[in-house]
Amino acid sequence: MRLALVSDAWLPQVNGVVRTLGRVCDELEKLGHQTLVISPQQFRTLPCPTYPEIPLAYDHWWKVRGLLEDFAPDAVHIATEGPLGLAARSACLKRGWPFTTSYHTKFPEYVTARAPVPLSWGYGFMRWFHRPSKGVMVATPTIRAELEAQGFDNVKSWSRGVDTDLFHPENTPALDLPRPIYLYVGRVAVEKNIEDFLGLPIEGGSKVVVGDGPQRPALQQRYPDAVFTGAKFGEELARHYASADVFVFPSRTDTFGLVMLEAMASGVPVAAYPVPGPLDVVSDHPVGALHENLSEAVKRTTDISRQACRDYALRFSWTACAEQFLGNLHPLAKA
Repeated sequence: MRLALVSDAWLPQVNGVVRTLGRVCDELEKLGHQTLVISPQQFRTLPCPTYPEIPLAYDHWWKVRGLLEDFAPDAVHIATEGPLGLAARSACLKRGWPFTTSYHTKFPEYVTARAPVPLSWGYGFMRWFHRPSKGVMVATPTIRAELEAQGFDNVKSWSRGVDTDLFHPENTPALDLPRPIYLYVGRVAVEKNIEDFLGLPIEGGSKVVVGDGPQRPALQQRYPDAVFTGAKFGEELARHYASADVFVFPSRTDTFGLVMLEAMASGVPVAAYPVPGPLDVVSDHPVGALHENLSEAVKRTTDISRQACRDYALRFSWTACAEQFLGNLHPLAKA
């Protein structure tokens, strides 16, 4: 199959969306499929307001259509609702091509957190964007239920995977800090709610933030006792996970939270709020603790077995993720 994947989120961005899409493309190639990725790398870009690390294409409208037509795909998947996603949506509708989409990010909540935009407007836009899609792929049952409650009637399940060879409890720890080590990994941005982690009333131990983003300078100044390492990748990232005693996931807006699987693959239990993402990834499995009091969730991870976390993560594979993705696609031949 020749798959055209359109995404406003791509390298060199560092987030769960980019890691998921990149790994699925790798798996599809192993399965013998050819993938064209249309990303901001192929266009002139401007920095996203309030989040300059994210480049937004601006000379893209006709180029996207040309790239799609030249590639002559068997299927089109639009991963994001940004400028490239809008251009690809328009091109497919004009050509009468079916396409699928995915819902990686609680876009309405992210916008409302950064600007005085009513949440209902955000969901109105999302319904409009995804309505022509032959299937909106979501990572968890909770997010599926939320979207269906918002009026989406074309939702399909698409789970995630984790590299259990890279993320492993036996990796050499990267951190030599007072224990216990409480770890956060991810974007350092307002929608991630990191201050709930940094402000936890925990005596002793070390709080570590691995990642970068627009909120990092302010948080470093406000919480000088926390360790901010910046972004880490590959084996170095895996060694930071292996250093931790508890992985704290303070976000209330993630649709999955791939970092939780990476932590568990490293033998590290998860403390989080009982919200979409953690409710599906952790649930009632003995791999973490969910509580509206995040400090209480951290306390409840004390006796959780590192081996239990590792065993649970082994259930998730990127091959299965890619195969599920393929099954959700809607080839043009069906049009």
